[in-house]
Amino acid sequence: MAKDNPFDPDLVRELAALISDTDLTEIEVEKGDLRIRVARMISAAPAVSYAPAPAIPTAVVAPPPTVAEAASTARAAAAAHAGAVLSPMVGTAYRKPSPEAKNFVEVGSKVQVGDKLLLVEAMKTFNEITAPRAGTVTAIYVEDGTPVEYGEPLLVIE
Repeated sequence: MAKDNPFDPDLVRELAALISDTDLTEIEVEKGDLRIRVARMISAAPAVSYAPAPAIPTAVVAPPPTVAEAASTARAAAAAHAGAVLSPMVGTAYRKPSPEAKNFVEVGSKVQVGDKLLLVEAMKTFNEITAPRAGTVTAIYVEDGTPVEYGEPLLVIE
C-alpha cells in the first residue's frame, strides 16, 4: 500500500468475505485517516465505500428509509389502530388451514366474534387466532408462512 494511496483492496476483500460468511449486514473499519465501510444490500451485491475520517465533528444526514424501515413504521401505526388484531406470540403465521385450502379471510371479509382469522404456529403447535370483535377486515399485514413477533399487527377489523 503506497503512502499517497491509503486504499487497501485486500482489506476490502477480507471485509466483504467476513460479511458473506456471517449474518452481518455491514461492517466499518477505521485506521488512521482511512475509513472503510462494507455493507450487504438485500437485493444487490455488497456496497463498498471509503473516505478519510473527518477531522472535526460533522452533522449526520440520515439516509432515506429503507423498504423494511417504512414497513416497520407502517406496522407500528397499524398496531396502534383500535381494530388491530395483534399476534399473541412469536411464530409463523398461516392464512389458510392447509396449502391447498383458501385463506380464512381476505380484505373485505365480514367476520363475527370467534371466527378464525389465521393460525400462528409456535413450537409445532398451530394456534387459532380468532376475531375479538365483529366487523370487516380492512387490512391484512401478514402473508402465508411469514414469521411474526409478539404484539405485531396481523390484520385490522373495523
